[in-house]
Amino acid sequence: MHRVNRLLILAAAGAAVISGCATTPEEDPVLQGKLSDLDARLTRLERANQTQVEMAQHQEAAQAELRELRGLIEQMQHDNAALRKQQHDLYTDLDARVKALSPGGAGGGAGGAAGGAAGAGGGASGGAAAADAPVGNPPSSTEQAVYSQSFDALKAGSYSIAITGFKDFLKNYPQSPLAENAQYWLGEAYYVNHDYESAGEAFRIVLKKWPDARKAPDALLKLGYTQVEQRQYAAARSTLTAVTQKYPGTDSAKLAADKLRHIPAQ
Repeated sequence: MHRVNRLLILAAAGAAVISGCATTPEEDPVLQGKLSDLDARLTRLERANQTQVEMAQHQEAAQAELRELRGLIEQMQHDNAALRKQQHDLYTDLDARVKALSPGGAGGGAGGAAGGAAGAGGGASGGAAAADAPVGNPPSSTEQAVYSQSFDALKAGSYSIAITGFKDFLKNYPQSPLAENAQYWLGEAYYVNHDYESAGEAFRIVLKKWPDARKAPDALLKLGYTQVEQRQYAAARSTLTAVTQKYPGTDSAKLAADKLRHIPAQ
């Protein structure tokens, strides 16, 4: 009897063990806690990875924009350098012509401006400037004053004022001995102001109305320059070649020959 009771107790214990082993994972709070913690850690890790991916994408986009900006800056620097060189060449050319107006560079004065402006076209300088003064009747004091004001504006870089002044002078004093000079320097004022169409027309008027005057070589030369600026290369070659043929040995011919060597091939 004692032996039978002992067997019953062992059977009950085994059943309890078996019953305990049959507990499902969903019913185990410890296991559920660990699973929840693991899921949260995985979620945080995925979010961290996503953030890193987005940061990498933003960094790559920023680097691409930076490269583009650097390229734009380099292009702007190149364009600015080219523009500064062009302006320097223009001002140097104009300054050289202004200085040739009279001995000592005082070409804007009453007689010196008129004579020197004519002399610049044929390469005259120094004492020869006086010989380039208008022949025949001298200009009136009013004509000289109006002309000098316009020319002084041109020398000072006030191109719009100079253009207006020379145009008014030519309208009011078309027969003045200074008219040829005013017409030529009107073209120069248009040229340095980058109005090449108007500059070309002004130089053509010089050549039409005063074909044998001292300003003709320079007017023909600068007409060729305007055609180059307008990319009318065939016409420019023809015009500049004519300068070298009609006025050999002059400064205008030398400048024309140099310009011809730099005209782009079509």
